[in-house]
Amino acid sequence: MRHPILFSVCLMGTVALAACQKAGEADVDRAIKDVNVIDSTNLNQVMLTAADPNEGVAYFQRSLAQDPDRLEFKRGLAVSLVRAKRPVEAVAAWQKVIDDPEAEAADKVEMADALIRSNEWDKAEEMLDQVPPTFETFKRYRLEAMVADSNKEWDKSDSFYQTAVGLTTQPAGVLNNWGYSKLTRGDFAGAERLFGDALRQDQKLFTAKNNLVLARGAQRKYDLPLIPMSQVERAQLLHTLGLSAIKQNDISTGKGLLKDAIETHPQHFEAAVRSLDALEANVSN
Repeated sequence: MRHPILFSVCLMGTVALAACQKAGEADVDRAIKDVNVIDSTNLNQVMLTAADPNEGVAYFQRSLAQDPDRLEFKRGLAVSLVRAKRPVEAVAAWQKVIDDPEAEAADKVEMADALIRSNEWDKAEEMLDQVPPTFETFKRYRLEAMVADSNKEWDKSDSFYQTAVGLTTQPAGVLNNWGYSKLTRGDFAGAERLFGDALRQDQKLFTAKNNLVLARGAQRKYDLPLIPMSQVERAQLLHTLGLSAIKQNDISTGKGLLKDAIETHPQHFEAAVRSLDALEANVSN
């Protein structure tokens, strides 16, 4: 009489063991899947930052071929195309992102950025107009300022630049852009001040150094500002200042600055030599 009972117990034990094994396998499969997701996320991040931009494009194109509906891959492709300086393709890629039901306001800002890079300023403005006013980020306001500049809406431009500066811990680039905006509208003193502010934030920003010299040259200030510069940078800035003097019709000053640039450069300064030769040829004619 005990055998049926023993058999039942054994059968129950076997079923329980099988159930445990299946549960264990499910846990393992789930764990492996989670690890794969983590690895995929890490690889995506690598492709968006450290990898060569065109390698990133190829990676996300392959990923989308396998999983065409995954928003993360759509975004990755769009970002990589911008990094690879392929703005027209980037616009098409960002369009697929913002058409996705799960797209966010930040995606529209990135789309506007791609449109600006494609020189489609009107479409960029339309895209920014679709971003909710409550979505306040540095990039959004920097792009708003650039669009306002393109429309010569200077009051709006200044307001957007001011807001953008307050939303970043690294404002050198946007201060330089703001200064260039002032330069193009003829506010040379305001531009000089902003380029100086940019260099106080980042002493290595050569674009701001060159723009600062342009702003000073436009005011007929032909001495170099007291800013950190290498010997090569000094020669390049003297060249810029010389050309600025010539543009102001201060020919003898410009000629002297070009000669200083050639003498200062540690190597042969071809650009300055050509400028001086052209100047002397025009004077002789």
